[in-house]
This record gives sequence, C-alpha cells and structure tokens, in this order.
Amino acid sequence: MKYTVKSIVFLLGLLVVSCNEGIDPITAVDAGVDETAPSIVINKPIDGFQLKVPEAVAAITIDFEVRDDIEISTVSVAMDGTEIASYTGFLDYRYFIKDDLVYDNVTTGVHTLTITATDIDGKTTTSSIDFEKTPPYVPIYDGEMFYMPFDGDFNEQVTITAATEVGSPSLAGGVSGNAYQGAADSYLRFPSADLAQGNEFSATFWLKIDPSDTRAGIINIAPAEPASPSDKPSGFGLIREGSADAQKFILLVGNGTNATWVNPGVPATIDPTLDEWVHFGISISATNAALYMNGELVGETAFTGIDWTGVGDLVIMSGDPNFNGWDHKTEKGQMDELRLFNKALSQQEIQKQVTESSSTFYLPFDGSYTEALSGENATEVGFPSLVGGVSGNAYQGAADSYLRFPSTGLAQGNEFSATFWLKVDPSDTRAGIINIAPAEPASPSDKPSGFGLIREGSADAQKFILLVGNGTNATWVNPGAPATIDPTLDEWVHFGISISATNAALYMNGELVGETAFTGIDWTGVGDLVIMSGDPNFSGWDHKTEKGQMDELRLYSKALTQEEIQNLIQ
Repeated sequence: MKYTVKSIVFLLGLLVVSCNEGIDPITAVDAGVDETAPSIVINKPIDGFQLKVPEAVAAITIDFEVRDDIEISTVSVAMDGTEIASYTGFLDYRYFIKDDLVYDNVTTGVHTLTITATDIDGKTTTSSIDFEKTPPYVPIYDGEMFYMPFDGDFNEQVTITAATEVGSPSLAGGVSGNAYQGAADSYLRFPSADLAQGNEFSATFWLKIDPSDTRAGIINIAPAEPASPSDKPSGFGLIREGSADAQKFILLVGNGTNATWVNPGVPATIDPTLDEWVHFGISISATNAALYMNGELVGETAFTGIDWTGVGDLVIMSGDPNFNGWDHKTEKGQMDELRLFNKALSQQEIQKQVTESSSTFYLPFDGSYTEALSGENATEVGFPSLVGGVSGNAYQGAADSYLRFPSTGLAQGNEFSATFWLKVDPSDTRAGIINIAPAEPASPSDKPSGFGLIREGSADAQKFILLVGNGTNATWVNPGAPATIDPTLDEWVHFGISISATNAALYMNGELVGETAFTGIDWTGVGDLVIMSGDPNFSGWDHKTEKGQMDELRLYSKALTQEEIQNLIQ
C-alpha cells in the first residue's frame, strides 16, 4: 500500500513538471502609443432615413460600433443635443458594439442622432446622422382606404403595412417620385380582408406597360377557382392583351354567379410602343362597373353588384396566382400612385386625381411648410403660422412674412400652371400673392421673365392682376371687375393660373376671368418661388406681404384647362 501511494505521488509530480514545460511566463505587454482617435460607424438608422408609422410618437432602434487603436474610455449617445445613453468600462478595450439601443420618444420631424467616443488619451470623435419621422399619412380623398405611392418602399401608407414581394420587383422614377418597376415572375401581394367588402369599390393608379409581353395581369382580388377569369363569381381583375402595337384593357367583376365583362375594345386600347403613362380608374357600384383611362370613361356595364366570397390577396402587377387562367401573368412595366376606395368614384373625382397627380409641386400646409413631392422645406421669412384651412391646415400670413422655395426645376418650359385657395386679409389694400421673378428691373410691368400675381384696390373691392414675362417685358392679364372680390366677406376663393406658349389665363372659382394672348413665358434670371408676398422681387409697386391665408398650393409643368381646374374644386 505504501508503495502504491508513493507511486501515485511520484506520477503526480511528473505531471506537474511536464505541464509547466514550454509555457512562457506571463509578462506585461506595452500597448504602444495612442496614435488615432476612435472611429464610429452608425449602422441604424442610416442618414436620411424616413420613419413611417401611424403613431404620433414612435420608437427607433439605434445600432452603432466604436473602435480605438488602444482603449475606449467613454461613449455618449445624444438625440437632438440631449444625451440619451452613455457607456464606460468596456470588456473589450478596443471595440464596442451596441445594436439594441431603443429610443422611444421620436416625434414627427427631423432628428439628429450624435455619437461621441473618447479614448484614454482624451482624443474625441463625433459622428452624426439625420433622420425624419414623417407625419402619419391621412387619406386625402373621400373613401380612400389604401395608398401605395412606391416612394422608397412597398408599404401601404394608411396602415403602414408592407406588401409581400414575390420575385424581384424594384423601384424606378415614376409620375410622382418613385414607381413600382416590374420584372419577370414578380409582383406584390397584400391581404384583402379589410379591402374586399361592401358593394362599392374603386381603384386608381398610373400605369406604363412593358411592350415585350402581349398579355399581362394588372391588378386583381380574386378566388383561386374556377381557373377561367370569365367564370370567377367573385372579386375583380384588370388584364391586357393584344398585339405588339395595340393593347386593349378588359375589366372583369364577379357578380356572384360569374364575371361581368367591361370590354370596351378600341376606346380602351393603347399603343404600347409609345412608352407613355396612362391613368386608370376602376369604379364599381351596386349597379354598374366602369373603366376610365386618363379620366375619360372608356366602358361601363350594368350588373347586379360585386361579390367577394372566397377571394384571395390583392395582387399588384400580375395575374398570378389567381387570375392567370388565360396566361395573363406578370406585368413588367411600371405602376405609380395606387389607391383603393370603399366607394364608387365619380368621373369628376377620378379626373381630379389625374390633375393633382400631374403636379410638380405640392404644398398642403398640413403641419409644416414641407413640399410633399420632394420632401424639401420652404424657407420661412418672418413669422408665418398655420391655422385651419380648406383641407386640414392652411398658411397664415403675418406682417413682413412669407415663404421662399428654390425655383430650380419649376421655372422651365413654355407651359406652367398654379392652383391654390386664398382668403385675403382686408387690412391691406395691396399685396403680392405668388411670384417667380427676377430682381431687376424693379417695376413689375418691366420684368421680362417669370410671373407674379398681385392684388390692389380699396377696403371693399380688391382686384387681382397677373403679369407674365414674355422675354421683353410683362404681359398683363388685368380683367378688372370679373377679377374683383369684396375682401370683407372673409371667403375662400380658388385661383388658377394657366400659361401656355400662346396664352396667359386667370381663373377664379373655376371661371375664366381674364386671358391675354402673348408670345410665351421666359424664365431668364428669375429668383426663388415666393409665396404670400411681393418681396423681394415683385414689390416695386408696394405689393408686399399678404397677411391672409393660402391652402393647397400646386404647381404644374403644363397649361391646365378650365375643366382640369374646375375638377380641383370640390
């Protein structure tokens, strides 16, 4: 037994000795000279990110990394200049990652996220990004229940719900901002549960087809069976078919037994090689199904009303999977500004959308001075404010106050139009309303380029005058009595300015009050778009601040017709 114990002890001793063989002793290593400041990478949110959620106050997750060549000392996170988190005592001296910092007080507007990192030598690095929480989308049309603008994503804006992507759809330049760009075997799906109900339904959108396919499905909510579109007893589908140079559109609507056809033939036929955008309107009532193209009724059929039994998802830009029985599959073209409604739209309502969606500038004044199409903010001069208007909020003028916006991209071409609502302030007997004009010469009548709308008169009679630069001086549209209002009535008046290559016209409440033939507008040397003042470039006759209200300002790169202007007044 003694020999056994001694043997074990001896063996353990050998093991201890052998385990220490070949191991260097632990020694301190000099970290070296701290040569560089920390580096910061902000992974989320990215610079320019837009947070789109229905809540007024939302949360956002912040993800960032900090590195240093020797040792990180402190990291601070600030939102809009206020610290929201700080970190010290890092397990890894040289690298810190934080991918789950939640900030839950993001309000509507632009915000700046700033990360500051300091190393043990006192070197500091700061990195910032800007992001924006956009206002929750508020439907702008009666009965609107679904809106997909395709501006940066495939989200539906009323509910802030993402569509399911099938295949590889993408985004490209469209009628307004971006548009859906189709691809082979690609489309979008969206749950139809809250859409497919009731006995009235409408859809509107812009479409540019891909001429490489002679048949395609455009939009549908339909059951899987029966396979033939003409036999489907519920839902609806819009398809196209024909030849390489003539494509006709057909609408089929399930009436509870089979499909009612709206098949207009020639009126609903386009030349696909023209590469043009076409506006479509589908309007379904309890007694009628109608198809509109570019605001015109191309076909309608009486029927007993739509049935929604057993329908599947809303499918966008394909007949797959439920409406492809006649080989109407993927539309590889483009779609923009898709809206669905729980009512049957009238022709006038559809035409209004056509006109409004062709605008190049839209300032609704709903909560901000942000131009809705570009996302750019107007520059405030003085102290303008916002009050209740014709639709939501409106611009409220004040002494020596107005808005400025760069005219680049607006002041071009030989056609131009502007529409807006105006309520004047009767305390001033002259004011400038809107202009894009050069600084010199000072006199509005001598200005050879741009345009300006002014008002003048007495305390109980204000007349409006439009001046448009023709390259030499200003062409006048000065109608007198037809363009005169009583400012004491405190009423909203709708204005339309329409300038073509041969004519300048002024409309009030949809009526033509004056027009003048001329040789076309010139834009040479013009300054900013100025809203609600003649200052600084159109004040030569003391037409300065308009202290009244303006709402729903839109600009267009075309000469609007009287019908188009009247359709905007509802």
